[in-house]
Amino acid sequence: LDDLNARCAKFKKDGCQFAKWRCVLKISPDTPSHLGYQETANVLARYASICQQNGLVPIVEPEVLPDGEHEIEVTQKVTELALAYTYKALADHHVFLEGTLLKPNMVMAGHSCPKKYTHEDVARATVTALQRGVPAAVPGVVFLSGGQSEEDASLNLSAINKYPGKKPWALTFSYGRALQASVLKAWQGKNENIAAAQAAFLVRA
Repeated sequence: LDDLNARCAKFKKDGCQFAKWRCVLKISPDTPSHLGYQETANVLARYASICQQNGLVPIVEPEVLPDGEHEIEVTQKVTELALAYTYKALADHHVFLEGTLLKPNMVMAGHSCPKKYTHEDVARATVTALQRGVPAAVPGVVFLSGGQSEEDASLNLSAINKYPGKKPWALTFSYGRALQASVLKAWQGKNENIAAAQAAFLVRA
């Protein structure tokens, strides 16, 4: 953060319109701690404030890592706390929420959790966490894929958008690998594979 103001000024001068800063929180018996929540939130808020001072839109990314055996309810609670700390810090730093985007994780169980959940379970936990923690002033929520397969990332995003209830933000994606991996594999950089690559891309649509 020390020279971020100068870097943001240069980025803006060079034509950039937005920036992204990612802070991660890991779920374990001892983490995240109060200090961990507080520090990641303050870093994100300082970054967002500096971006806006230089005319850049800050994409705020507090990511709860999917590593572990925890159930979806644990991820939901940690995500809700991460959002609460983040928006408290953004308010403390006088960040203009209408000029920001949030890039959170979808709320899922840990990758090693033996219990399996449906896409509707993910949608319910994710939308509930957002409703409890994200102000309506925020214009958009752009999800990270968090190591999901292409199919899961697409189906979970679809379920989130279809989930009933108040969702005052635009809900969309901000990931590439979970959309493009099969496309790149089909293409292999060869002109004769373009049609096959396009067909693979349309499957995700």
